[in-house]
Amino acid sequence: MKHFKQLLMLCILCVSVFLAPLNAFAAATSSSSTSSSSSSTISSTNAATDDSLQRIKQKGTLVVGTSADYPPFEFTTKQNGKTKYVGFEMQLARQFAKDLGVKLVIKNMDFDSLLVALETHKVDTVIAGMNVTPERAKNVDFSKPYYKGNNFFLINKADKSKYKSAKSFTGKTVGVQNGTTQYNLAKQKMKYAHMRGLAKVSSLVIALQSHKVDGVLLDEPTARAYANNNSNLATFNSHLASSNSGAKAMAFAKGDKSLETAANQTIDKVQKKDLINKKWLPQASKYMKSYKKHNTVASYWTFFAKGVEYTLIITVIAVFFGFLLGTLFALMRLSQNKILHGIAVCYIEFIRGTPMLVQIMFVYFGIGAVIQSLPALVAGIIAVSVNSGAYVAEVIRSGIQSLPIGQTEAARSLGMTKKQTFRFIIMPQALQNIWPALGNEFITLLKDSSLVSTIGVGELMYQTQLVQADTYKGVLPLFITMMIYFILTFTLTRILNYFEGRMKHAH
Repeated sequence: MKHFKQLLMLCILCVSVFLAPLNAFAAATSSSSTSSSSSSTISSTNAATDDSLQRIKQKGTLVVGTSADYPPFEFTTKQNGKTKYVGFEMQLARQFAKDLGVKLVIKNMDFDSLLVALETHKVDTVIAGMNVTPERAKNVDFSKPYYKGNNFFLINKADKSKYKSAKSFTGKTVGVQNGTTQYNLAKQKMKYAHMRGLAKVSSLVIALQSHKVDGVLLDEPTARAYANNNSNLATFNSHLASSNSGAKAMAFAKGDKSLETAANQTIDKVQKKDLINKKWLPQASKYMKSYKKHNTVASYWTFFAKGVEYTLIITVIAVFFGFLLGTLFALMRLSQNKILHGIAVCYIEFIRGTPMLVQIMFVYFGIGAVIQSLPALVAGIIAVSVNSGAYVAEVIRSGIQSLPIGQTEAARSLGMTKKQTFRFIIMPQALQNIWPALGNEFITLLKDSSLVSTIGVGELMYQTQLVQADTYKGVLPLFITMMIYFILTFTLTRILNYFEGRMKHAH
């Protein structure tokens, strides 16, 4: 009866939690449908109470979201062994922060994650070669356009005679970056071709050079940048007209009108002096030419070293907390208490039934929307630890259940308590039985930590993408990263085998 009451109270609590948002939504819907004038009053009140500009000045930082693999708009370069964000849009971001009198903070992530980051207030604005479209304008506000350009195809130079227009790609595969206007443009006006979307432009260039795609549709400056820095590539005008004429603008969260107004003032100043064409684009070209001449992949060893550091930090912490969570939920699942057993089953089945990538993005963008100060690194560690805990729980449970019941009975007959039996009899034998499976989970965790690069954590895969963007080389940085991962996993395997041998010797 006691367990039944606890279960009933838990059910009532869960129902209350789920019904509260539904009631609020129903009330909001009812209110909006009752009177359109009421809606406009609320809208005007929100505009009057907009404190976005004041908020930025109070915290002293402007957080700009970007995808720094798009030269000459934004890309990275090496300066004193550290990553520096360059390109004419990064100059625009610095000018905007300077005009506001605050410090600039740049968050680099995949392009298709930027609007999510903006809507969840992980960034204050997005400056990433983003085109103004009616679809995007429904969810975010845009500043005045500060740049307009055409769409060009990037192709292998050996195929220049084969591809001369968009129609030349009939039956062929065209690469486009996910979430961009080029993706939608190709989808609408190139139905005669096959589309392949990838998150990074550097990945698209690799696919082009390895003949996985036949051409890549990009903004003109970016296509020319890659062709100018790689003698095996060429470009030509796609003549695919878009409805927005290639207008680029800053994106802001809905309602941040005062911040948008401040951005428009900066854009007016920049356009009056023509800084983009006269100063910032030439500076970006110099960066690209300079690093083409003097930089090799080997000179970026500090990037790889930093990536290894973050990868090991994530793995070690996630292994520790994953093991603690796994032990806890394994015991809860073996418990006679139905509530504890049910919670453990729900946790394990839900976590194992959803991809880690989705979990990482949910923790960062979902929970991070509530806890604004949650750093990407912490969010990544939490997600990886929680994911690992579910798998470790099942490994530990199987190890405990593999032991004969006589082990427990013999220990209890000798006067040992339940705690002593578990600590000195059950767990040591179970750990010996599950060590190979547990070691395999740790190795998998080391490799899967690369997924946190999607939210901008500077681990090994993230640093590899920076090197690809800097050096305009795609395959070599990947090969180096692959070898680093092999060395790390091989070393970890040897360490795990050593302890496995020690356990067998002790037994």
